[in-house]
Amino acid sequence: MSDVNPPTNDGQAGQVGPVARTLGFAGLLPQFATLWFAWRGGDGFGQLLAFVYAAVILSFLGGMWWAFAMRRGPGQGVLVAISVVPSLVAFFLTVALAMNMISGRTALISLGVAVIASLPVDQRLFRTGEVPRGWIALRVPLSVGLGVLTILAGLAPPPQ
Repeated sequence: MSDVNPPTNDGQAGQVGPVARTLGFAGLLPQFATLWFAWRGGDGFGQLLAFVYAAVILSFLGGMWWAFAMRRGPGQGVLVAISVVPSLVAFFLTVALAMNMISGRTALISLGVAVIASLPVDQRLFRTGEVPRGWIALRVPLSVGLGVLTILAGLAPPPQ
């Protein structure tokens, strides 16, 4: 069976289509909603939702990097190792939060920074031609957007 999305002659692997772009930006809507709940105050539910959503998306990003690494064949080791970092960060922040080792504020701010800090990997994959055309134009606003929204949720007034 041939590749569904083989690299094109210029080394790029396909193109980010309009559906992916639309769904990507729509993926910021849940974090806008959690931010609203977080700043509305109350019981901390909005901050919890913001944390869970950002942790899931950060792990998803690592999964995409894993898939790109699998396309490499030989030489995939470094990217495979890097691709597990987002899930490990999300996991350890979740454990630390659940065990009251860190505050919700610290967990959210750390998670938001981690999402933004993922961009150099995407930029490297873009420079090497391993991602579709339009990838970095999508990843930058999505990572910055999710990261900033997550940090803002962490800055919400503490639950009463």
